[in-house]
Amino acid sequence: MARKKRPNPAGENSRAASRSERRSFLKSCLALGATAGLSPFGDYPLRSAARQAAPSRGLHVAVIGAGAFGGWTALHLLRRGARVTLLDSWGPGNSRASSGGETRVIRATYGPERTYVQMVVRALQLWREAQEQWKRPLFHRSGALWMVGKKDDYEKASLPLLKEAGISFATLTPAEAARRFPQINFEGVTWALHEPAAGYLLAREACQAVMEALIREGGEYRQASVQPGALAGGEMKSIRLSDGSDLAADQFVFACGSWLGRLFPEALGKRIQATRQEVFFFGPPAGDARFAEGSLPVWIDNGERLFYGIPANRWRGFKVADDTRGPEVDPTSQERVPTPAALRAAREYMEFRFPGLKNAPLVETRVCQYENSPDTHFILDRHPAAKNVVLLGGGSGHGFKHGPALGEMAAKLVLAQAATPPLFSLSRF
Repeated sequence: MARKKRPNPAGENSRAASRSERRSFLKSCLALGATAGLSPFGDYPLRSAARQAAPSRGLHVAVIGAGAFGGWTALHLLRRGARVTLLDSWGPGNSRASSGGETRVIRATYGPERTYVQMVVRALQLWREAQEQWKRPLFHRSGALWMVGKKDDYEKASLPLLKEAGISFATLTPAEAARRFPQINFEGVTWALHEPAAGYLLAREACQAVMEALIREGGEYRQASVQPGALAGGEMKSIRLSDGSDLAADQFVFACGSWLGRLFPEALGKRIQATRQEVFFFGPPAGDARFAEGSLPVWIDNGERLFYGIPANRWRGFKVADDTRGPEVDPTSQERVPTPAALRAAREYMEFRFPGLKNAPLVETRVCQYENSPDTHFILDRHPAAKNVVLLGGGSGHGFKHGPALGEMAAKLVLAQAATPPLFSLSRF
């Protein structure tokens, strides 16, 4: 879910930045995203993703992986004029994928990392455009509440960047937070940070919606597993599919999540590591709306151990998850059965922080995985031995929300309209 680190409220509640600050931030965005049409204001897009110029007619790009990164990359490439074939072993948002499951948090608090704050702003703009165009409510604005522990440098570093980006937020004392959200026990919380414009995304449904849009707009989807082809003369000519056929293309994007390192052990090796993560859904009391969407925001508790969750929504349970990285797993073959120890830890935490859910029954579980890079930053770069192969991954538990913006960056890299962002390059290793 979240990149972990850690703000002191320093006075009164902070609001959106002034117009002059917004203009300054817009100028600072140009270096990162003027060519990508980035806007610091989600409600005032500079350029719609669905109306890009199409300079790449005839270029065939194969995108392997239909999760949040691959699906959005394929759609952006198609809208920029490429002929696109999207492939996935088990389908978009499938149960083995890091992009599977019901929901994901979207929030802009990112410690001192300005790049991610800017990307969230752009991604949220694109999520809103997509759901309006597709008539599907993929983004739910519930707000997000950070509960800050004794070490608060991560949240403290976020405050000036949120202000700079024009993102509305409020800092709350524990007493103020308890008056606003009486369902929560704020014991041990030093202060809280509330983002009213944040919320959650529908994960599996969004992946499917992106694939369906790709097909409607003229792209191709094929369900097949893929093996990279041989590299010769600094290029890859084709890939081998599980039906025994070969697929040739001009460019290839491998956005294979937890499988990326296995496909390219020389280039990536252990720089992509899949870890087991367990998620639990508890059932609130019958007729009790206090723990449902509309009464609670999504929440992140950044104390000694980071827990996070999403209020009950779409008639499902109250989601609780531990962000601590679990053991390394094989994402293809691991059994998706939760462990008693993880369930016990989740229940003990929930009953302490949300006392009204004491003895709430477990109604659903999910065992998924994070696909971590060593520094938890994304990987977006060309293969060092193949100029027509782009490697995209390293979501590290916080990537889903960025899918539309990162896919836009990847499409621009493939089409030679932008260089590799240094933060995401392989050279950093």
